Amino acid sequence: MRDSTKSEKRARGRPRAYDADDALGHATDAFWLGGYTGTSLDALSDATGMNRPSLYAAFGDKHALYLSTLDRYVEAGVQAMQMALADDIPLTQALQRVYDGALALYLPVGGEPRGCFLIGTAVVESKVDEDVRTRLAQGLKAFDRAFEKRIRRAQADGELRAEADCAVLARVASAILHSLALRSRAGDTRASLRATAAEGVALICGARNHAVVKGTSVTRSAKASRK
Repeated sequence: MRDSTKSEKRARGRPRAYDADDALGHATDAFWLGGYTGTSLDALSDATGMNRPSLYAAFGDKHALYLSTLDRYVEAGVQAMQMALADDIPLTQALQRVYDGALALYLPVGGEPRGCFLIGTAVVESKVDEDVRTRLAQGLKAFDRAFEKRIRRAQADGELRAEADCAVLARVASAILHSLALRSRAGDTRASLRATAAEGVALICGARNHAVVKGTSVTRSAKASRK
């Protein structure tokens, strides 16, 4: 996605070579900066280079445009995660690759920290907007599924214990992603966030020695102490 701080201003009006994805990218940047409520139609017109009639014709009203940006962001995010997790590398490396990719997005070089678009904007609106709440829930679950698929593969390869609860570990992996999103927006440094991610990866991948099993969590050392 393009950083709104680097986007060149374009004359308003729908260009002949209209590109819906390009316009959605610029609209995403605008919403990312100001949030849904704080982003005016004028700001969206400036960001996309389209006047209001053109915006309405292409995407519907502001609400419909925002929903489209959420859909686009989640789809792109899931695709990026799947690519990062797809290679035949250890789970530790695959997870760290996801978090490094997220940090590159949350902390753009030369730009202001912006965190995650979905969490940073949709969480606020989800309280009063059912459509946004639905997309927020679906997006989070989509990220969970991407993590779970890769974690199950690691379990099948013997990297994790057979009794490890892959669904729980996937939600832990997502929780780390959420923390990076929030803390990057709050001003934490890239180095500290990467260290947090690395510790999270160690926790998840240490499930060989710390079994996360359905309904409980028991370490081998704790089992041994009871013998």
